[in-house]
Amino acid sequence: MSVALAACSGGNAGDSATETPGASPVAANKPNVELTLVSFAVTKAAHEAIIPKFVEKWKQEHNQTVTFKQSYGGSGSQTRAVIDGLEADILHLALAGDTEKVQKAGLIEPGWEKEVPNNGIVSKSVAAIITRPGNPKGIKTWQDLAKDGVKLITADPKTSGIARWNFLALWNSVIKTGGDDTKATEFVTKVFQNVPILTKDAREATDAFAKQGQGDALINYENEVFLAQQKGEKVEYIIPDVNISIDNPIAVVDKNVDKHGNREVAEGFVKFLYTPEAQEEFVKLGFRPANAEVAQSKAATDKFPKVETLGTVQEFGGWEAIDKKFFADGAIFDKIQAKRGR
Repeated sequence: MSVALAACSGGNAGDSATETPGASPVAANKPNVELTLVSFAVTKAAHEAIIPKFVEKWKQEHNQTVTFKQSYGGSGSQTRAVIDGLEADILHLALAGDTEKVQKAGLIEPGWEKEVPNNGIVSKSVAAIITRPGNPKGIKTWQDLAKDGVKLITADPKTSGIARWNFLALWNSVIKTGGDDTKATEFVTKVFQNVPILTKDAREATDAFAKQGQGDALINYENEVFLAQQKGEKVEYIIPDVNISIDNPIAVVDKNVDKHGNREVAEGFVKFLYTPEAQEEFVKLGFRPANAEVAQSKAATDKFPKVETLGTVQEFGGWEAIDKKFFADGAIFDKIQAKRGR
């Protein structure tokens, strides 16, 4: 379960790259054009199903052959790689906060999220609580994670993207049920007192839970649970009725597409990712669709449990406000850690 359930952590998640050689890096009116797609790890299977459909469509409509370089890894590590010089034309990350870091590095123009539908969100998920077989601790809600005798495994929000989503899911569960910041702080502090070890990233958290047998529960993305099940693993989990919308953004990397002369094709691929044809591939891999039509399809409604109350990053004021309030040095998470004596 460790590989399947951890692949979009904010830390190093085993970057891998595949390349189709023979394409020209310069584009617009040439017969061949190359795109470099950089994405977080668990999207690999979806993109590998979508890319051939796009290549065929583009060839028919533009008489131009598109080839792809692809790189997959943890969202945080992919963000750093692009900032450090990996010349991505298209960037699909686990959280908009990572995309904003690439923007601040001068590679993506401000307003990128307005260039495409859904504020740039192309795939979605929610948080799942994974339990031991038979759920011996009887965990059914977020509140159960604060009970005495329950041990939770999660990564460190200071280093892991998925752990930030986990933290927001816990906090949101209080705010959405009538609590205020004081009650949310008390609850999340209790939960983290039940965390025996904060791992660097989601892979280490899942290894601690699945391989080393630590803890009674693990928080992870719903889509990673589906991925594990598709690999034949038995995973028992709960999708809490109060949850957080885990939104994955797509962006064209302006500086690189202008350098490579392939903006038209890059924008065409991003647009294609929002079509029902592409969104259905994301659904097959356990991602909740960003396309409203696909979200209402039988395939999607049968696959995904309905979440009654869903919080959003926008309700928190966006990632910059989230980081400042919760994860910056001396912010709420550091204060919780101090109470834990860590």
